[in-house]
Amino acid sequence: MTEVLFYHLQNMTLESVLPPLLEKSLERGWRVVVQSTSQERAETLDAHLWTYSDDSFLPHATWRVADAQDQPVILSIDEGNPNRATVRFLIDGAALPADCDSYERVVLVFNGDDADAVAAARGSWTACKTRGFDVTYWQADERGRWQRRQ
Repeated sequence: MTEVLFYHLQNMTLESVLPPLLEKSLERGWRVVVQSTSQERAETLDAHLWTYSDDSFLPHATWRVADAQDQPVILSIDEGNPNRATVRFLIDGAALPADCDSYERVVLVFNGDDADAVAAARGSWTACKTRGFDVTYWQADERGRWQRRQ
C-alpha cells in the first residue's frame, strides 16, 4: 500500500528541508523523483542541490539528461518516472500523479504559510484517504525535527 506523508513547512524553506529528506531516502536505497510545477523551479533546485553543503554530495539530475534512468534522484516537472523511483516528492503544489499507487511512498511538501497551499494539501489528504492510502501528517518541532502529528 502506498504511504503518503504530508510535510507541513512553517518558518522554514523547501531549500533547507528537501536536501536532508533526499539524503535519508538515498540512505535507505530508494530512488526518487521530485516533481515541481515549473522548469525554472526545477533548475533552481538543481543548482541548489549541488551547492547546499560543502561536506555532502547528493547525486541527482533533471529529467532532461540522457541517462535519467540511471540517476538516483530526478528533478521533474511532469508525472513521468524516468528512473523507476519508488518514492515521489511533490512540491510547489504539484498534483498527485495518476499512478500514485505505483509508489511505495509519496511525500507531499507544502507551505503552511500559504493559504492556497494548505487548502490544496487538505484536498490531497482527502483524495488519498478516499483511495485507501496510509496517510500521515508531519510538522517540525521547535528544534526543526520532524514529528508525526495526529
